Amino acid sequence: MEGFMGVSYSIFINFVLMQFTEKDVLAALSTVPEPDLKKDLVTLGMIRDIQINDHQLQFTVVLTTPACPLKETIRKSCEAAIHQHINPQIEVNVLMTAEVTTALQSPMLEGVRNIIAVASGKGGVGKSTVTANLALSLAKSGARVGIIDADISGPSIPVMFGVEDERPDVAVINDKNMIVPILQYGIKIISMGFLAPAESAVVWRGPMASKALRQFLGDTHWGELDYLFIDLPPGTGDIHLTLVQAVPLTGAVLVTTPQKVALADAIKGLAMFQQPQINVPVLGVVENMSYFTPAELPENKYYIFGKDGGKNLAEQYNVPFLGEIPLVQSIREGGDEGLPAVAHTNEASAKAFAEVAEGLARQIAIRNANLIPA
Repeated sequence: MEGFMGVSYSIFINFVLMQFTEKDVLAALSTVPEPDLKKDLVTLGMIRDIQINDHQLQFTVVLTTPACPLKETIRKSCEAAIHQHINPQIEVNVLMTAEVTTALQSPMLEGVRNIIAVASGKGGVGKSTVTANLALSLAKSGARVGIIDADISGPSIPVMFGVEDERPDVAVINDKNMIVPILQYGIKIISMGFLAPAESAVVWRGPMASKALRQFLGDTHWGELDYLFIDLPPGTGDIHLTLVQAVPLTGAVLVTTPQKVALADAIKGLAMFQQPQINVPVLGVVENMSYFTPAELPENKYYIFGKDGGKNLAEQYNVPFLGEIPLVQSIREGGDEGLPAVAHTNEASAKAFAEVAEGLARQIAIRNANLIPA
C-alpha cells in the first residue's frame, strides 16, 4: 500500500509541476536575449501563438529576417529557458518565422521595407557581382527582393541575370502608367539595360541620369519588398546625391578589393555617406577578390591582391566587416552566363556570399532597432 501510495503521490506531484500558463511561458522566455538587438524576445514582441496542451508547449519566434544566421542558437536558448524556469519534462516545439523590420518608410516606395545602396570608390571591383549574389542569397532565404541597376551608362545586372533581351511592360496602376520590373530568380529587376540597345552608348548629363533614377524609383511597380538594392555607378556623383535626396536609405554597402589603390577610393565613398548633410550609415564593407582559389585545389588560398585590406578599412573607420568573397572562376562564369554564383548551392563562393548576406541582414535589423535619422 505504501508503495502504491508512494507511486501515486509521485505521479500527483509530477502532474502538479506540469501545470503552467502562458504567463509562465512569457516569464521564462523574457530571460532569452536576442543576440544582436540586446533585448529579450518578449520585450521585442518576437513571441507569438503560444499553445499549451498538458505537458506540451508550442510557440512561434518571429525573427527580424529570414536570413538570420542565429536561428538554432535562439531555438536552443528558448528550449533551455522553458526547461530551466518551468519544468525540464515539458515537450517544447519552437516554430520559426520572420518579418523583416523597417524603420524608414518612403512615400515614393510605400511597400519597400529597406533600401540598400551598394557602392564602390572605383570601377572593376565587382560591385554588380556582389549586388546580384547578395540579392539572390536573401531571396533564397525567403525574403522579397528587388534590384535597381542605377549604373546608367554601364548597366550589367541584366547580363548577370540572363535577361538582357527582356523588355519591361507598362501597366496602369491606380490610374498611373507604371513600369513592371523584370522577374528573374524571384528578384524584381529594373535597369537602363532593358530600355536601350546593348550596342548603344548612353551619354547623358547628370540631370538626365538623375531623372532616370527617379523614374526607376517612383514610376516602377515594386509592390511589397523586404530589400531593394540600388547598384550605384562607381565613384561619387549626381546619381548618389539624387538617391539620398529622393528616398530614405536604410544604409550603404561598400565593395572593395584588397589592394591599396582600391581601398583609397573606397575611403572616399565611405566619407561621402558619412558627410553630415547625407548621414547614411555604412552597413558594412565587403572585400571582393580577396584570394584566389583554383578549382582543383579548393582548400588553397592565394592572396594575390594583398590580405585584409577591407577588414583593416572597416576596423579603421569603425564600420562592420561583412566578409571576404574569393576570386574563383565560377563567379565569373556565372556572371557571363546569367546564372549568379549563389545559384550553385555547393560552391564555396555561394557559401561566402550567403554568409555576407546573413551579416548584412543582421546589420539592417540592428540599424532598424537603433534608428539614426538619415
